[in-house]
Amino acid sequence: MPKIPILLLAAGASSRMGSSKALLSWNKEPLIVSRIHNLLATGQKVYVVLGAYADIIIPTIKNLDVTICTNNNWKEGMSTSIAFAVKSIQSKEDLLDGILITTIDQPLVDTQHLTAILTCYKEGQQQIIVSESSNGWRGVPALFDAYYLDALCSLKGDSGAKKVVNAHSEKVCIVNGGEKLVDMDTPERYKQLLKATHQL
Repeated sequence: MPKIPILLLAAGASSRMGSSKALLSWNKEPLIVSRIHNLLATGQKVYVVLGAYADIIIPTIKNLDVTICTNNNWKEGMSTSIAFAVKSIQSKEDLLDGILITTIDQPLVDTQHLTAILTCYKEGQQQIIVSESSNGWRGVPALFDAYYLDALCSLKGDSGAKKVVNAHSEKVCIVNGGEKLVDMDTPERYKQLLKATHQL
């Protein structure tokens, strides 16, 4: 099995939600715990980058089999958290094949979808494997071959890893995520997803 750690981005302030998304209830447990269980089920190591709510999230996940990275500069944007976390992973892991990046606010992303992305990986082809929704949106979860790790480490701002994807479009592969890629950014969307998944 290739060595592709999974990076869960959970450092933001969740300003539109009004509270930490990571600690919202999902399937009778904190969302971040549910997400981590899905990630661990792939068999890959899991890294979690925290920021705004690190102090209250850490007690919730400290006993799970994950490595926590706390980005004190999270206010500078998502790209900063990606760069910080990728550097942290590189310092702890040797001979990486790549990194799979996912976010806290896609609660419908399951182990099946993550495994589909990992299965598409082919060594030595400098792949970027992105998810595509049923309406054509493309983005995370996304797998970056180790070839791109230095580029990820140099990211700045709040555009995530789109800069790297756009600069190497000829290397992009697509995995269909259907309706699983929906973002949960507001209390209204949270309630909609709870109803859709029969939790309300």
